[in-house]
Amino acid sequence: MSQFFRTAERPMPGSILRSLEARLGIAVLAFVLLFVGAQTVFAHEFKVGDLEIGHPWSRATPAGAKVAGGYFTVTNKGSAPDRLLSISSDVSEKAELHEMGVKDGVMTMRPVAGGLEIPAGGKVALAPGGYHLMFIGLKRQPKQGEKFAATLTFEKAGAVSVDFAVEGMGGGMDDHAN
Repeated sequence: MSQFFRTAERPMPGSILRSLEARLGIAVLAFVLLFVGAQTVFAHEFKVGDLEIGHPWSRATPAGAKVAGGYFTVTNKGSAPDRLLSISSDVSEKAELHEMGVKDGVMTMRPVAGGLEIPAGGKVALAPGGYHLMFIGLKRQPKQGEKFAATLTFEKAGAVSVDFAVEGMGGGMDDHAN
């Protein structure tokens, strides 16, 4: 009997190794689950019809700002083109699709008339320096770490509600390689 108690108090070296392997396995599994869960938080996607909207995001705005930008990708998995027609949001009085460009060394920004075509089997990126959304007449300042809702309306696929993740003021298109 005394031998039984000694074994319980002092495990054999092989059982210590097996216990360590089990703990390491549990730690690795927990890390993998945490990583997979984090991917769904950072990269959010939405789907409507044949369209996939990838990672809608906006930058935080300084106090007093009246406008904010919105960015995302649209992938058309269908065999026919579609068109982004309108945007509405609870964060602003109105939202418009804009295009930024440079002509003769002068940067310009103008609203896009008639919507933005999403070609069949193609992908369009709304990103800083190109096509983007303008949230005009902000009702509140988007703050880093928050999300705000918007509705994108497409000609064929219809309307889809999306959440824009608000990132830091210095965030740029290099942060979003979708």
